[in-house]
Amino acid sequence: MGSTDRIKNVARRVAKWHDAGHQIVVVPSAMSGETNRLIALAKEVQNPPDPRELDMIAATGEQVSVALLSMALQAIGKAAVSYAGWQVGIRTDSAFTKARIQSIDDKRVRNDLEQNRIVIITGFQGVDDDNNIATLGRGGSDTSAVAIAAALKADECLIYTDVDGVYTTDPRVVSDARRLKNITFEEMLEMASLGSKVLQTRSVEFAGNYRVPTRVLSSLTDPLMDLAEEASSGTLISFEEDTDMEQAVISGIAFNRDEAKITVMGVPDRPGVAYHILGPVADANIEVDMIIQNQSVDGKTDFTFTVSRNDYNRALEALNAQQAQIGFSSLVGDAKVSKISVVGVGMRSHVGVASQMFRTLAEESINIMMISTSEIKISVLIDEKYMELAVRALHKVFELEKE
Repeated sequence: MGSTDRIKNVARRVAKWHDAGHQIVVVPSAMSGETNRLIALAKEVQNPPDPRELDMIAATGEQVSVALLSMALQAIGKAAVSYAGWQVGIRTDSAFTKARIQSIDDKRVRNDLEQNRIVIITGFQGVDDDNNIATLGRGGSDTSAVAIAAALKADECLIYTDVDGVYTTDPRVVSDARRLKNITFEEMLEMASLGSKVLQTRSVEFAGNYRVPTRVLSSLTDPLMDLAEEASSGTLISFEEDTDMEQAVISGIAFNRDEAKITVMGVPDRPGVAYHILGPVADANIEVDMIIQNQSVDGKTDFTFTVSRNDYNRALEALNAQQAQIGFSSLVGDAKVSKISVVGVGMRSHVGVASQMFRTLAEESINIMMISTSEIKISVLIDEKYMELAVRALHKVFELEKE
């Protein structure tokens, strides 16, 4: 949706699917750079902007997109109609700038579809119980699309983006990274939450919860490419029971450069120590990721956790303000660390993944600072200067470049 020419290409692609007999609902994002422009305008007038008024402003970007796309479809002979989220009953809570969808009334949309119209709905927004416009946060158009697909019980939700699918890792780091034909919702959720920017985490969570088959594919291909070829392109995010768990132990490697590590030294080891440390951090609206508490020595322990690098200084300030109450001796921090994770549902039925990962890092002389695991993921924290080396080494040892 970067320009009017691109919007005309989107219209041709949508018309092609409609010509093949499909009922189509389209959820476009704002035009490229438009949301940033609108937010910048708001900040020139009030900084920080009032959240309710900011949502009023930010929501207009998508309203321009849906109307332009509807016009582009009408110009090539298609019956199309555009709606803002509030016009089709997308109800949210009242958490302005980061609202969550609560319900969708699909009657109006279904009526249009039965009349053979193409329906175009603003992403990223809805209204709360008081009819205030509320936006879902950056990347919220993906979540809107999946939510609408779930409400309509759509056959598939196609998400067109600037990449042609989900890769085993970032191709900019590993040149022979491979596009995955399939990935499970669990794996995609882990990849998204661990730093893969292909899809917003909430959209994957929504798709998995409501069992909406979702395909990620490229918006940069020829809009008139063969329909069958396009329908099988990209990466299909599906359900674990539809995959062969014996095929691949590891599906991908995710990484996050924007990590910071904080160690609270010499904490009295008593019940509630974790709460007393993490409580002030949570009160500052800072999310904590990896956590380690060391063994108690002479009644004292060290407590280490990670936060986003953007929250590093605020986390230190929150803890320093509570030093007397918590009773720690000092804080030690490192804002130059990165997290690397290997992800795969096949780990449930295969052993030795952790030892292979740790051996590979040891052979590259890369020290592991922290480790966390789940059923389908192993994450390690390392010095950021070794991040790309570690990703390339792990990608090679797990043979992710092979089909």
